[in-house]
Amino acid sequence: MKDLPRLEGKATVVMTVKGSPITIEVDGTNAPITAGNFVDLVQKGVYDGLVFHRVVRQPQPFVVQGGDPQSKDPKVPANSLGTGSFTDPKTGKTRYIPLEIKPKGAAQPIYSKTLEAAGVTQPPVLQHKQGAVAMARSQMPDSASSQFYFALADLAFLDGSYAVFGNVTNGFDVVNKIQQGDRIDSAKVTQGAENLKNAG
Repeated sequence: MKDLPRLEGKATVVMTVKGSPITIEVDGTNAPITAGNFVDLVQKGVYDGLVFHRVVRQPQPFVVQGGDPQSKDPKVPANSLGTGSFTDPKTGKTRYIPLEIKPKGAAQPIYSKTLEAAGVTQPPVLQHKQGAVAMARSQMPDSASSQFYFALADLAFLDGSYAVFGNVTNGFDVVNKIQQGDRIDSAKVTQGAENLKNAG
């Protein structure tokens, strides 16, 4: 973990979709590795031009998910999106980050385990409230890389199993209009870039 980017404190990212801004407050205080990874990928331009490949609003609002680097290439079939990860062009290696969840009252996050697997009954500091931004992953806890999702509603059943690292402070109406196949025009760090350590 020592080689992974860390965010010490907070940062603001503005993600533009179809010309409209979504402001995300990224919380490195409670999720330093998860937040650091996201801010680092934003600064590298990884999210620019990527597709939201999974949008679930029925039977009730759930998530808008994007960030698969494969989706930059319009020739990649839509049904294979959701499997891609960030590969560092410098090393040729895929960057995975550990599952990172900080329980309320704890000094440090718990790594590589869901709170249930760690035997923790306290709820996490960062919860799946409407507008939360969290990392998508496969069944393996340490499989998150670049894919993230917006919570379209309060999704308490995901708390403790997926790493929330920020929330939408402005532009949730824009998130609510995202359709499957919409692209991220750009993502920029507008504040707090100096809090990113070990970038790249």
